[in-house]
Amino acid sequence: MNADKMHFVVIDDSKLDCFIAEKVIQNTGRSESVRSFAVASEALDYIKTLPADKKTIVLVDIQMPVMNGFDFLAEFEKNFPQEQRSNFIVNLLSSSINETDQIRAKTFKFVNRFLNKPLTRNALENMLATV
Repeated sequence: MNADKMHFVVIDDSKLDCFIAEKVIQNTGRSESVRSFAVASEALDYIKTLPADKKTIVLVDIQMPVMNGFDFLAEFEKNFPQEQRSNFIVNLLSSSINETDQIRAKTFKFVNRFLNKPLTRNALENMLATV
C-alpha cells in the first residue's frame, strides 16, 4: 500500500483506548478521517456510509458489551459482500490475546491481524506496512 490517506474506524467500549488509538493514528499522518465508536452496531452503520474507493482500517475490540468483536465480524460479513469487504482491513484489538480467540478469528478470512491494546505507533505502522 502506498502512503495514501485512509479512513480509520476504532470500535472499543473503553474511552481511554479509543483516545489512545485516535492519537496514535493521527500521529502517523496516514488518516483522512478517524472515528471512534463505543457501540459496534453504530460503527457498522457508519461504515456503510464510507466511500468504496478508499481503504478503511477497522480496529475492533474483542471484549465489548452488547455486540462484542466477534458479533461485529459476523454482522460485517453478513452485511457486506466480498467485493465491498476487500476495501476494509479489519484488525482485532485485545488486551489479552488468547489462543481460542485467535482460532475463532481465523474463521473470518477478512481479519488481517490481532493487535495488543493499547494500540502503539509501532504496531500500527507494522500493520500498515503490510496492507
